[in-house]
Amino acid sequence: MDSSVFSSISDYRVTGRCKYRLDDLLSVAVLTHLCGGGTPSDMHVFAATRAREFGLFSDTDGTPSADTFERLVSALSPDALERCVVDSGRDLLDTLREKQVVIDGKKLRGTSPKSKGAKGNYLMNAFVSENHLLVAQEPLTDKDNEIKAIPRILEKLDIEEAVVSIDAIGTQVDIAEQILVQKGHYFLAVKENQRSLHEAVKDAFRYNAPAGTASEMESDHGRIENRTCDILPADLIEDKDVLARWPSLKTLARIKSEVYRDGQDIVTYRYYISDEDFPRAAYYNMLARGHWSIENQLHWHLDVTFKEDASRSRKGFAAQNLSLLKKLALQIARNHDDKLSIRKRLF
Repeated sequence: MDSSVFSSISDYRVTGRCKYRLDDLLSVAVLTHLCGGGTPSDMHVFAATRAREFGLFSDTDGTPSADTFERLVSALSPDALERCVVDSGRDLLDTLREKQVVIDGKKLRGTSPKSKGAKGNYLMNAFVSENHLLVAQEPLTDKDNEIKAIPRILEKLDIEEAVVSIDAIGTQVDIAEQILVQKGHYFLAVKENQRSLHEAVKDAFRYNAPAGTASEMESDHGRIENRTCDILPADLIEDKDVLARWPSLKTLARIKSEVYRDGQDIVTYRYYISDEDFPRAAYYNMLARGHWSIENQLHWHLDVTFKEDASRSRKGFAAQNLSLLKKLALQIARNHDDKLSIRKRLF
């Protein structure tokens, strides 16, 4: 762990009143997550027992308390820490060109208020599916929602020639237009929140033979899934008013998922729209699979490996910053050329 990763963060603290270097404290915070901890108390224990093995703190500094770490994660600007997390992955990812950027929200359940009707704390994440790297994060509050947060997170990114995939909440005309203005491509899920579009896409597949078809099968722990992707040119939509609303719409995709598990066979259909006119169904099948990488490769590890939902830190920016520290630890753990799982690498 090289503490220089935090060198770009300006020290917000009052000069002369702080005993510990900011980059040393942040390094301990990340190393604590790499060791399976994550609370300010865990960070204090790591600082007391192992920090000097990594050249952190001078011999006369003493040991920062749990309160010191709690104040740190509560007061530090998440924007500054986010830049460090994103910059740490640039050696692995120089550009977003021709990459799939998945945008999806995640609820921080442990920090969400229990009062009835409160939406709670969410973080919108932008994740590169091929490289499993976080490239942006945006907080949501009770006064906000994903539709408003998606344009803000897009503004942070250079998505030229990248494919942006978003679940149905982001299937909005304005968002599609913004992606195109930023010279990217969109791959958007279509559900009943866009009723007229949903019905038009379903009808196009109901009354027309697919222009291309591709299938793939996955099996894991007794679960077998076969995914079949059919594609159609978008101009087969009969309702031309619906077609005209969506900028540069070229391709419709339908994914038929057949899951066999425990003696049951479950069939579901998912629909997507894209501004690309690539004529291979396998390409859109790959994008649909890639979209779910944020659930399997980021959100699952945050919850299960790093126990994010168990965190109760609500003060100030603590929830955002602790999530960023977990994501940085996950990126560090991933950057190892071995066949071990993330959990075993941390061990």
